[in-house]
Amino acid sequence: MDLSQRIQLLRKGQGLSQEELADRLGVSRQAVSKWESGQSVPDLERRVAMSELFSVTTDHILKGAGPEPAREPGALEVAGRVLYVLSAALMAIGLFCGFGGWHEQQTMQAVWGAMVIQAVGAGCYFIGRLLAPAAAPGCIGQIDLAAAAFMPVSMLCGLLSLAIFRTGWASPYPVGALHWAIFAALYPAILLASHLLARGRARRRQPERRGE
Repeated sequence: MDLSQRIQLLRKGQGLSQEELADRLGVSRQAVSKWESGQSVPDLERRVAMSELFSVTTDHILKGAGPEPAREPGALEVAGRVLYVLSAALMAIGLFCGFGGWHEQQTMQAVWGAMVIQAVGAGCYFIGRLLAPAAAPGCIGQIDLAAAAFMPVSMLCGLLSLAIFRTGWASPYPVGALHWAIFAALYPAILLASHLLARGRARRRQPERRGE
């Protein structure tokens, strides 16, 4: 097994995507892709960072020397992964409950109840982060963020429509053309800004970890 294969095996053993590994090492995803395809090799600083991240020696990364890292996840890691999946499920359930409750009753009580379900889902996500050493799969975080933001952003857009155009509803999903137009502009912008902010924080944390 060569260096490129070991890097790929260690990354997958931690449940990380190439982009997530790149964020933790402070490099681009293309750099990780080149390491794993054998087009280039990581420098000494990145090799040391990977040895700390994967809990192996630098010799193991370079030559395969030393003991293999444990690949069987522990009970806490398994619990963390289960909580990640549960968080996404609760976020989606809360979203559909909010839609259904508003459609049937058109009362804010139904929406608040749905948001309580999503709050429990958010709690599951953050507890999962504490228990599982590997980061949540990227799709889980994106699902949670998209589901959690949908109803508040829709209600905010409804209020803006009412304030500016005197039409619309402060509802958990867009109602009417103006409401949809404001939502279509604001919702993707908030998701994109949140994604970029999270990536920026991940890049800043990596140099701090190397300097400890």
